[in-house]
Amino acid sequence: MTGGDIAGLIAAGIFAILVALLAIPLVKLGRVLDETGRAIRELSDNVTPLLEEATTTISESNKQLVRIDTITGDIAETTGNVTALVSLFAASVGGPLIKVAAFSAGVRAAFSGGIPGTGRRRSKK
Repeated sequence: MTGGDIAGLIAAGIFAILVALLAIPLVKLGRVLDETGRAIRELSDNVTPLLEEATTTISESNKQLVRIDTITGDIAETTGNVTALVSLFAASVGGPLIKVAAFSAGVRAAFSGGIPGTGRRRSKK
């Protein structure tokens, strides 16, 4: 064996040690990739039912919003009807009540000897 053969054997030994040292992180990296693949599969298996439930929840919420919109429209219509009824009542009963109140104030003023609407009595001379 010559010096070149010995140097080649030493270089081959060092290369074998280097490959062995690099193999350990590569094996660990392979395990990490396997775990990542399993986690992604589990996540996709769990996400699909969640998405289906979210879709169902959103569609049910939209149905409830339609019902609330209908109820709100009915309430607005009822409020308008009540407003019209109050206006009609005020117009039909309020006018005559004001006239009766004015007439009674005039009669009271006439009997008490005061000026209607002033709340004071005339001074007697």
